[in-house]
Amino acid sequence: MLFSSPEFIFVFLPAAFAVYFALVHAGLDVAGRGCLVIANLVFYAWWNSAYLLLLMISVLFNYSLGSELGRMHRKGSIRAARVVLTFGIAANLGALGYFKYADFLMENYATATGGSHVALNILLPLAISFFTFQQIAYLVDSYRGQTLEYDLMNYALFVSFFPQLIAGPIVHHSEMMRQFGDSRNHRMIPGNITVGLIIFAIGLFKKVAIADTFATWADAGFDGTGPLDFFGAWAASLSYTFQLYFDFSGYCDMAYGAAMLFNIRLPLNFLSPYKSLDIQDFWRRWHITLGRFLRDYVYIPLGGNRAGEARVLSNLIVTFTLGGLWHGASWMFVIWGLMHGVALAAHRVWRGAGLRMPRPLAWLVTFLFVNLAWVFFRATDMASAKRVLWGMVDIGSIRRTTLDSLPTESLAWAGKGMDWLLAVSPPALAVQAPVYAALLLGFALIACRNPYQFVTDHPSNAMTLGAGLLFAIGIYVMLGSTSTVFLYFNF
Repeated sequence: MLFSSPEFIFVFLPAAFAVYFALVHAGLDVAGRGCLVIANLVFYAWWNSAYLLLLMISVLFNYSLGSELGRMHRKGSIRAARVVLTFGIAANLGALGYFKYADFLMENYATATGGSHVALNILLPLAISFFTFQQIAYLVDSYRGQTLEYDLMNYALFVSFFPQLIAGPIVHHSEMMRQFGDSRNHRMIPGNITVGLIIFAIGLFKKVAIADTFATWADAGFDGTGPLDFFGAWAASLSYTFQLYFDFSGYCDMAYGAAMLFNIRLPLNFLSPYKSLDIQDFWRRWHITLGRFLRDYVYIPLGGNRAGEARVLSNLIVTFTLGGLWHGASWMFVIWGLMHGVALAAHRVWRGAGLRMPRPLAWLVTFLFVNLAWVFFRATDMASAKRVLWGMVDIGSIRRTTLDSLPTESLAWAGKGMDWLLAVSPPALAVQAPVYAALLLGFALIACRNPYQFVTDHPSNAMTLGAGLLFAIGIYVMLGSTSTVFLYFNF
């Protein structure tokens, strides 16, 4: 069920909200939370009920193991707890590996050994990467004695809460289960409802009116088969860069807004990352909770900053390469993650040497690198990536497409003296004019303040009116088109 679908906006969300608060208002808090858990399961099963049992087994398995690890820590049974933790992590990663990477690993093994491979065609369970990471973090924290005596109801809410279930944020038990257990949140709070609806409306507009528009140009560029000229390749890469930005930003806004209706504040997961002046700052703003997980449960256990400089740099590269692989079973994701790991290592060396760039140049270098890396993230294979990348550096195509588009008599009349004019106003660029006009608007929008910075604490009547207008536009666009799935639902 898409956040941007009529079923969710007009049926599921109002029904879940009304029933939950009707029950808790009547003093039936446990029934209300139980109803919300059922709503979460219905939301998940809407996609494919076949994997609902997998989610339920995962919740029960990890809750039982986490509770046992907590008891072992209190008793001081560290060695036994380490065995249980290893088993729990292996079981979670085993399930994730089977459903997400089995075909990928078998195909690459067959290629390396010269054997044959019959595709298993395993259907990837929705959100398995997200709820697996959340629960691995819970097991590790239980082993460390950092979890409390949570009840199963609140744990089930923590894992399955529908605003964050499908594509994050990757929430931490300490920041979620405390909210579910707080009796002050078991009542309707008008201020939270207002903020939630405003941010949800902004997210809906980003998704259906902006991201899905850029998607048509990005798909046309990346999924085509013919060569791309300079302007076409940049139009494709930048369109995807903005599609992914507004798609994920829109999802994060809608998730945050929907959760606020239930008085639950999700952790901030997206904070204007294209304003970043370096790659480290980018990862403090883009998919913030994934970066937090990779830092706490991969980078630091590898040694983090505690080892020598060479080890620190290798830890960065390994961590983000694994982060790339987390996104999907493809060498394109591995390359993307490796690029970011190397960039973070290079940034550390650069900063350690005391080097600096002027702010405009720092922004430009960071943005261009992120845009370049997204090409591999979007491309289905290396051939597709090379096709776009070659077009992006094929400056000669500017003149070729320009000359091909002009009549012969004009060329004869113009002569070589008109070369400068052809370079300044090529007809090839005019063909891409709508795309580049939209890209200019995209740059203007990313320069604006993030909605969290001025909506969350002080919603005004003007903000409410503006959000209502965006919501109306979003609904109009949504009903008139077939909205694409949120991109992060694929991961």
